[in-house]
Amino acid sequence: MVYDLHKTIGDIITTAFPEFEVVKDPACGGDQHIPLFCNDSKSRRTKYCNVDLLILKDYKVKVIIEIEESDITPVRVCGKFLVSALSEYFIHDRYGIVEMDNSVLFTQILDSSKLEIDRTSKLEQFRNIEKSIKDIIPIKKQQN
Repeated sequence: MVYDLHKTIGDIITTAFPEFEVVKDPACGGDQHIPLFCNDSKSRRTKYCNVDLLILKDYKVKVIIEIEESDITPVRVCGKFLVSALSEYFIHDRYGIVEMDNSVLFTQILDSSKLEIDRTSKLEQFRNIEKSIKDIIPIKKQQN
C-alpha cells in the first residue's frame, strides 16, 4: 500500500541522496519490508520492527526514517524511536546482515495536516517529546 506522504518522502530522499543506498518499504515506493533486529540472527524472536526507510553508506545503517500519517500519539511516536534505537542490525536477503553505524540519525516525520492548529495541543506535545528524547540520547550500551 502506498501512502501519499510516504511516497513523497521516499522520492525526495532518493533524489536528494543519490550517492547513498536508499532502502524504501512498499509504502514509500520500495519493494521490500525493512526489518530491524536486536542481534545478527534473523528470527521472529530477534525482530523488533519494520521501518519505513533506511539510508546505507559503507554497508552500514546511517539513517532511519519513520513516517506517521495517522497514529501520532506519544506511545506510537516514542515506541518507534525506542525499538529503532534498541536494534542492532538490518537483515534482508538482498543486503545480508547490515549493522548499525556507531552513530545513526533517526528522523520521524509526523503528518499534522489533519490537526486543527488553533484547537490542538499536539504540536506542543511533539516539541516536548522531541526535548525528552534529546535529553536521553545518545543511548549507550552498558559494558559487561
